[in-house]
Amino acid sequence: MPNAANKEQLAEIKELLDGTGAVWVVDYRGLSVKEIQQLRRDIRANEGQMFVLKNTLMHIALEELEMPSMDEILSGPSAFVFTGEDPVASAKAIKNFAKGNDKLVIKGGIMDGQFQDAAAVQAIADLPSREELIAKLLGTINNPMAKTVRTLNAILEAPVRAISEIAKKAA
Repeated sequence: MPNAANKEQLAEIKELLDGTGAVWVVDYRGLSVKEIQQLRRDIRANEGQMFVLKNTLMHIALEELEMPSMDEILSGPSAFVFTGEDPVASAKAIKNFAKGNDKLVIKGGIMDGQFQDAAAVQAIADLPSREELIAKLLGTINNPMAKTVRTLNAILEAPVRAISEIAKKAA
């Protein structure tokens, strides 16, 4: 029979899982309190939240919500990063922190209803951010229009330049 505290935490985990774009799992063994605080700040700056939760409660929550199982990575100390609207930003924050600190190990996670292993999370972190993608899309849309405007402008400028040259020679 689960105790009241576990039931309450299970309900909180389910609520977090319902409102997240992705969940990344990391092993934080060996990190100091300062390092963990810095990691949490980095994740929070990228619209994510990091919690240390019991693996068994996460397993039960995933099962009850009919989400993919993460049993293969739910062993040992695990911290769970719940992302905001942009899962790539949180994955980048984790990867950047892991570059400077080899004690942090990315285990994997769930994104778009599918289990992602550590290599997939690394690949997701390498994707451009949402803002970069929007900027590239707008640039792609704007480029043909800008070329059209320059071409039309050149057609109108040619007679003006010719008249200007004739005026200079006549003067």
